[in-house]
Amino acid sequence: MPNVTIYNSEYITVEYWPDNRLIYHAVHQPMSGQLPMFKEALNAGTDALQKYKVGKWLSDDRKNDALTPEGNEWSFSDWQPRTLKAGWRYWALVVPQTLAAAGTLTPVVQHLYELGLRMMVFTNLEEAVVWLDKIKD
Repeated sequence: MPNVTIYNSEYITVEYWPDNRLIYHAVHQPMSGQLPMFKEALNAGTDALQKYKVGKWLSDDRKNDALTPEGNEWSFSDWQPRTLKAGWRYWALVVPQTLAAAGTLTPVVQHLYELGLRMMVFTNLEEAVVWLDKIKD
């Protein structure tokens, strides 16, 4: 079954992958100055997660830069709780290529783990897909 595009811009694409039963997002270029678009894209993913009744999310952030404090705050206080409530249970994160950008995700990973989300961090997209596919949702 073909993938369903949920949101698409020059910065980020969000899709539903029916064969893998997951939400996928890929960042195409750094998004640090694109907070409204970041919010729109992740909110669209949350809506799709709920619509398709899936609990897995694959984030390809290899081309992203460091999260802004505003983006982090919105994610922690708004998006994460809503998405967990919508059914998010597993997250495969393909980290940004720069160490500084990858490091900004450490508090996010720690926080979500404490809230019960199960996740793995990867540098390779294919390995992330294999891990999520092993999880029977």
